[in-house]
Amino acid sequence: MTSLIQNALLWAPSAGLGAASLAALHYRGKAKRAEADIEGAEIDIERQLAERDEEAWHLAKARIPGLVYALQNGTGTLASSAGLMLHPHLAGTETGRAYQAILEQLDAALTEAAARAEASARAAVHAATSSVQPLVYEIQTAITDLLNAEHDEKVLARVQPIDHAASQLARRLQILAVIIDKWPGRQREDVPMLDAVRGGVSRIRDYSRVRVPREIPYHLSSRFVEPVVLAVAELLDNAARHSAPNTPVEVTFVDAHQGISIEIHDAGSGMTAEVREEAARRLSGDHPVRLTELRTPPAFGHLGVGALAHRYGFRVFLDHAHSVHGGIRVVVHLPRTMLAAPPTDASEPGTTQPAQAASPAADDNQPVSNGGYQVTPDGLAARGPRRGGPRHRAPELVASEPPPPGSGRGLAAFAQGTQSVHNPTTETPTAPEEPTR
Repeated sequence: MTSLIQNALLWAPSAGLGAASLAALHYRGKAKRAEADIEGAEIDIERQLAERDEEAWHLAKARIPGLVYALQNGTGTLASSAGLMLHPHLAGTETGRAYQAILEQLDAALTEAAARAEASARAAVHAATSSVQPLVYEIQTAITDLLNAEHDEKVLARVQPIDHAASQLARRLQILAVIIDKWPGRQREDVPMLDAVRGGVSRIRDYSRVRVPREIPYHLSSRFVEPVVLAVAELLDNAARHSAPNTPVEVTFVDAHQGISIEIHDAGSGMTAEVREEAARRLSGDHPVRLTELRTPPAFGHLGVGALAHRYGFRVFLDHAHSVHGGIRVVVHLPRTMLAAPPTDASEPGTTQPAQAASPAADDNQPVSNGGYQVTPDGLAARGPRRGGPRHRAPELVASEPPPPGSGRGLAAFAQGTQSVHNPTTETPTAPEEPTR
């Protein structure tokens, strides 16, 4: 018994030391694991800080410049830049929300600045057109008075190019006005479709190159006369300027089930796919026109035609594969709602009673009548005093009756521009040279 007690006393210190050692090892391992966890946390914090730094630089160097470019060029919006984060998992963090708030403030500031710039540009264009248009109309009125009073051939030959240039200037001012949502500025009565197209021919520089049919048995409703004349003039001018000066520009009509199509064929080199796509976008009229986003130098023709098409309900198409001369075919499709019934006293097809829309430089903002106009032996309208003026109105003549001597000398640009339409075998008069655009 005594020996057992002695043995227990001998082993007790050893057991205590073993337990203490085990406890020490346990706590030492736990401390090492804690140190490892701390090191891992520090590494994770450093990684997160590095990601946030990278995201901040990405915001400054890529996302903000990209948003500015997209908003200025119309190629994107703030919503389209939402998925452009370098580290998408930060989107739901405070950092991601802060960066998004920065982009939203930038978007609002740029949008407001663009709206102010656009409003200023439109106000400037509106002021310019509003002040210049009346002066152009006064010039046209003075030319009309001169042509009515003067019968000297030399004087008339010198005045004619001035009249023609004034009509082109008036057309360009009208296009600018249309782009900023102003009314084209002239009210007509129903006119024959052929006269509306001839009116467009008379407003371009290279009118002598345009060939139109002899007749078409349709009339255009008064509300749509000036928009169609203006749109056709711009498309004809574009076709003539982008084709060789010795080539024709053909105009044809297609009587379709849904309406009437005016086809314009040029003999130019055509368009590249990119240019054709941009032209089609502009001619559609489906996209708002922003003056501050126009290229340098700005081009207004297709934009104006697209604005007219969108506002008045007709359509304009481009086609490079079916032009009769290998250039571009432009189709202006007019729905039947734009047509008018022929007047009861209308003459036979081919002998038109031109309305004021056919005069390239007529200046009258009030509705005009189809009757009471002088006509030349080939049926075209001669220059005459404006409706309601104090001067004596020339007697009405039928197309087949020769006019009195000297009464048709004021025909000016429109008559010369369309003389070949009635007599294609006759040599077309050459217009006096005008300054290059």
